[in-house]
Amino acid sequence: MAKKKPIVTNAMRILSAAKIPFETVEYEAAEVGENFGMHIAELTGIPCEQSFKTLVAKGKEIMVVCVPVDCEVDLKKLAAASGNKKVEMIHVKELLALTGYIRGGVSPIGMKKKYPTYIHESCMSFDKAAVSAGVCGATLLLSPQDLVKITDGVVCDLIKTN
Repeated sequence: MAKKKPIVTNAMRILSAAKIPFETVEYEAAEVGENFGMHIAELTGIPCEQSFKTLVAKGKEIMVVCVPVDCEVDLKKLAAASGNKKVEMIHVKELLALTGYIRGGVSPIGMKKKYPTYIHESCMSFDKAAVSAGVCGATLLLSPQDLVKITDGVVCDLIKTN
């Protein structure tokens, strides 16, 4: 039986070139649907609060947002953090053209352009944070400090609270 070829993505190449240590956790990609991030967290065994989904929004400009997979972005908090009056999520059909990634495989690392990136503050409480590797079927684990460094990320409060 042929060996399965390891997944290598643009995000992984960028991290390797920057000599930033990371681990790759592969999983069997399922259909992207509601709560896809929570499903991946379950498949990989990485807790939801440590697994971050990557979303793309726009105000005056396009921006990237990383929040725990079991949380929702507070657009008012994002607008305040980014210096915008109003922010809205981009439509899923715009994802590939803007980022080079498809839904379910959007990594905050290695997009077509380097967009301003906002990372929820809870990320900093972990030794390692999980983000998409840039493809359905692989997750990256890296230190939150390295994630902030490689994305030039701004760490702030971005989630809705009840």
